Amino acid sequence: MRVFLTGSTGFVGSQVTRELLHAGHQVLGLTRSDDGERSLRALGAQAYRGDIEDLGSLRKGAENCDAVIHTAFDHNFTHFVENCQKESRVIAALGAVLEGSLRPLLITSVTPMGSSAPGQVADEDHFDPAHRNPRVASELAGQALSQRGVNVVVMRLSQIHDPARQGLVTSLIELAREKGVSAYVGEGREHWSAAHLKDTAHLYRLALEKHQPGARYHATAEEGIRARDIAQVIGDGLGVPTVALSREEAAAHFGWMAIFAGKDMTASSAKTRARLGWQPKGPGLLEDLRTCFGQ
Repeated sequence: MRVFLTGSTGFVGSQVTRELLHAGHQVLGLTRSDDGERSLRALGAQAYRGDIEDLGSLRKGAENCDAVIHTAFDHNFTHFVENCQKESRVIAALGAVLEGSLRPLLITSVTPMGSSAPGQVADEDHFDPAHRNPRVASELAGQALSQRGVNVVVMRLSQIHDPARQGLVTSLIELAREKGVSAYVGEGREHWSAAHLKDTAHLYRLALEKHQPGARYHATAEEGIRARDIAQVIGDGLGVPTVALSREEAAAHFGWMAIFAGKDMTASSAKTRARLGWQPKGPGLLEDLRTCFGQ
C-alpha cells in the first residue's frame, strides 16, 4: 500500500516508516524541513512538504494514498488542551479525504482512554466520550468520522520507549536532573504501562494490514510498572536521592507533569494480541532506562 504518514520523522513515526518500508509498503512522509526530507529519502521513503497546521496540505497528501497513518502530535504540554483540540481538527481533515472509500485512517490516542474508572486496567473495547483527559478529543474526532462511514482505527499508546527516549518518563528524568531528586507520589503504587518502540511500530503495521474498521488497539507490552520502581531507577541512574512526596507537594514539584504523576495508567493488550497476533519482544521499560544510564 501507499501510505500517507504524519509524524514520519518523529520518535514513533520514523520507526513506523522503517517498519512499513521493510514490509514492502510505500511511504509518503509528511515533513516540514529540509532535514526531514533528507532523512526520509535516506530511508527510501518519499517526502511530502507540509505541516499539521496546514489542513489543506494534509488533505492533498492523503488524496492519492491507499491509507493514512497519523502519528504527529504537538507535545508541548503547557498547551495540552489547545493541542488536543488542534488534533481533532487534523483528524477531521484527514478523514474527510477518505470518506466514501474503504481506505483506512489510523489515528493515535493513549491507553488511559480505555480505563473505565481510576485505577482500572484499560481495555481496548472501552471508550468513555466524557473522559476528563483532553486527549479524548482524538477519539471523539475518530468516532464522528466512523459514524460517517470512514474506516477509522485507533492506536492507543502506552509509554513508548527505547534506550534514548521513554515517553513521559523522559520528562521525569529531566525533572530529576533539574531538581536534584527523583520523586514519586505517596507510596508510589501507581503503575504505568509501556511498550518498546520497535514493537509499537510493528503493531501499527499489523493494524494497517489486519484491522477491523472501528477497532481500538493497545501498544502495551508491560501492563504496569510501579511508579516507585521507575523513580528508583532514575534516581540510581542520576545519582540523586529517590523521595516520596505528598499529593500537596507533588503539584509544586512536578509542574505540568503533575497531571500525570500519581495517576495509575495500567492497560491490557490481551485483545490486541489475540486479534492481530501481536507478540512484543523488545526490552522492558526499566531495562531500557538502565541502558540509558549505562547501567
